[in-house]
Amino acid sequence: MNKAELIEVAANEAGISKAAANKALDAIVAAVVKTVSKGDTVTLVGFGTFKSAKRAARTGKNPKTGASIKIAATTVPKFSAGAAFKTAVAGKKKK
Repeated sequence: MNKAELIEVAANEAGISKAAANKALDAIVAAVVKTVSKGDTVTLVGFGTFKSAKRAARTGKNPKTGASIKIAATTVPKFSAGAAFKTAVAGKKKK
């Protein structure tokens, strides 16, 4: 599913226009990106948690030459799925 398909489903489910659904989705994504980039966490109960994680510096290998290269430390976004999301994907029924 791409963004356009997600907007169409959201508009139909919520009974709003596609333009309104697009604007809402863009606002939600922007809020998540802004919050996580500041180092804070966004938790949507049942869906999951968006947060930033530090990745340590490490040594890698150039696949073309086989030479060792240094990979700098960085901060990356991380998503952890919530229990309800995991259960739904696994196909298990809620007790």
